[in-house]
Amino acid sequence: MDEQFFTHEFDNGLTLVAQRMPQVSSSALTCAVPAGASHDPSGAAGAASVGRSWLFRGAGDRDTRALHDALDALGCQHHESVRSSHLLLSASMLGMNLSEALGLYADILRRPRLPEEGFEPCRDLAAQALEALEDEPMQLCNLLIREKFYPPPLGRNPLGRAEALATIRADGLGEHLRRHLTPVGTILAVAGAFDWNVLRQVVGDLLADWRGEPAPAVATGTAAGGRTHVTKPTAQAQITLAYAAPTAADPGYYAARVGQMVLSGGMSSRLFTEVREKRSLVYAVQARYHSLKTRAGIFVYAGTTPARAAETTEVVVGELRKLPEGVGEDELARARTQLKSALVMQGESTSARADALAQDWHHLRRLRSLSEIAGAIDAVTVEDVLEGARSHPAEELTMLTIGPEPIGGGAGA
Repeated sequence: MDEQFFTHEFDNGLTLVAQRMPQVSSSALTCAVPAGASHDPSGAAGAASVGRSWLFRGAGDRDTRALHDALDALGCQHHESVRSSHLLLSASMLGMNLSEALGLYADILRRPRLPEEGFEPCRDLAAQALEALEDEPMQLCNLLIREKFYPPPLGRNPLGRAEALATIRADGLGEHLRRHLTPVGTILAVAGAFDWNVLRQVVGDLLADWRGEPAPAVATGTAAGGRTHVTKPTAQAQITLAYAAPTAADPGYYAARVGQMVLSGGMSSRLFTEVREKRSLVYAVQARYHSLKTRAGIFVYAGTTPARAAETTEVVVGELRKLPEGVGEDELARARTQLKSALVMQGESTSARADALAQDWHHLRRLRSLSEIAGAIDAVTVEDVLEGARSHPAEELTMLTIGPEPIGGGAGA
């Protein structure tokens, strides 16, 4: 069945993008507002994390309870997340309730109450989420290395820092949010069951007269890179490495993704086979791709014991640097299958598709069909993977470790 896409750019700077999925009866929306972690005020890292909860403390003529009752009455399953550039407000519901849900989200965007009495609980929730990272070493490592790999503030931890959260005040955050809740640069993505003409009319009625100035541009610094060690008296050593990769808009994107899957696409991948199965060095090892609009990287994680940390790093780095030397046709076929399997599963979820549409528009200013992506993956050859690995070699590695002591100088990074 042909995939049906729609786009409309309103005069106020808001972009509506949508994919109709005739096989489903549900709908999902993702509203990407230019109020992500990189926009947090100086010295107030974590502002977006506090704001994502505060926005739901009442909107329009509804207080907190009334707003949540209205969302529940529509069967909305909503969640909010903070990325580098955007604050994402997402919800899924039955398609027949989409228009009413959009009305609630229009109030949240245009008329948030931001009550002072609701601020402190929201800041406490953000602080608790930050504290909980101490029990999630893999997630903590992956967040901290982005701060070192990307130019600041693009890699900023969306949960912020405890000392910064403590300084955020209601009046300052309220002013910041109202300045960044603007239609200019906001992307509203919808996927699932809807009538396009009705959807465009509803969004137009709700948001076409919304006014606001562009969010202030983010000034970036120079990436720190290098090696960083965080000393913690743990029984494990957490190792993360990162190196540059093509962005999502780069012609080499698909080859880079296939190469990443050769390294870490299942139990037959190189890292799992060489580091875990053959040498039993780690309890977990993986390589992931992550892209911002202007820079992307391959991020590698390994969890091991302090005694094996140096050897683990040597073996992992060795595998990364072997990739340009050759890839088998069997490895290529498995990597393609892994990527396309994830693609098919994403295509069956309206919420995943809504998020993907918003990201496509942000990165590419166009929408990609699942068949287009599958075709591009199938078109990747062994030589494409090798050329991509040669043009983005694992040489200038950013490294971050957590454990009782730094990894020795012979670790190969």
